Amino acid sequence: MYEYEIYRSTSAELIRRADAEREIGRARRARRTGRQDPEGKVRQGERNHFAPAA
Repeated sequence: MYEYEIYRSTSAELIRRADAEREIGRARRARRTGRQDPEGKVRQGERNHFAPAA
């Protein structure tokens, strides 16, 4: 039983580290591309982009 608890603790720690590395990678990519949001920004200024409905 002791070995199983060590295994679970080690597994949880590795998962936390992987998540942290993933977040660091996302932040670096966002900084390189100049975007803060990975989904991108929505344009607010182009209200007359489409023709008016008939």
